[in-house]
Amino acid sequence: MRMLQRRLVRPTLLVDVGCLSRMREVVEEPDHLVIGATTTQHELLHDARVRAHAPLLSLVARHVGDPAVRHRGTLGGSVAHADPAGDPPAAVLALDGEIIVEGPRGERVIPSAEFFVGPFRTALEPDELLVGVRVPKMGEGWTVHYEKFRLSAQKPTLLGVAVMVRRVGDCFTDAHIALANSGSTPVRATAVEVALVGADVTEEAVTKAADLLDGTMEPFARQGVSQAYLAHLARVLTRRAVVAALSW
Repeated sequence: MRMLQRRLVRPTLLVDVGCLSRMREVVEEPDHLVIGATTTQHELLHDARVRAHAPLLSLVARHVGDPAVRHRGTLGGSVAHADPAGDPPAAVLALDGEIIVEGPRGERVIPSAEFFVGPFRTALEPDELLVGVRVPKMGEGWTVHYEKFRLSAQKPTLLGVAVMVRRVGDCFTDAHIALANSGSTPVRATAVEVALVGADVTEEAVTKAADLLDGTMEPFARQGVSQAYLAHLARVLTRRAVVAALSW
């Protein structure tokens, strides 16, 4: 619908898949949740299974649009739209989610790290349909947060940071951090993740790790601000998101 709104596509045929109940189910597996593609952002925000096992998706859903948009917009729609500034794609990437697609050749499962290939471009073939997103259940010791900045309520995301960190005692043991609008696709902050693992759980260690963010990141939607400002914003929001996750 966003592509139609922006006059970027002019299809000759539209097919409504909203009546396919299978694509709106949330299925709990032993170690994963499979979330149907037409599950709305409002449902992600309030579904007890998502809130318990994949709370990052619920947090991110709160930041999508306004209540009217959240009641109509879907997880699958946002992921397939592949807007580099979109919030849900960054969350799915941070979760190491998998994208389930179906077509004439059967089902295919695509790791989220391979699914986003460019601005509004994905690994979906023209005859394939995104039917669901599979994400691991959050285990013990993990905490999450999503930090977002935009210039006004009506502007798209200038920068978003999705964070999952795991601690044992006073030490970080794992970290997943993905950024929205830091390139032509959502990107993982690999250097920050590596620096956090094994570090003490202190604000000083978090700040030192966040300072490793690459200052050459090129946001897709710059919105009239300088590269230096965006690099500074990325470091500040990443530090803020990790610290907030620790108190989650």
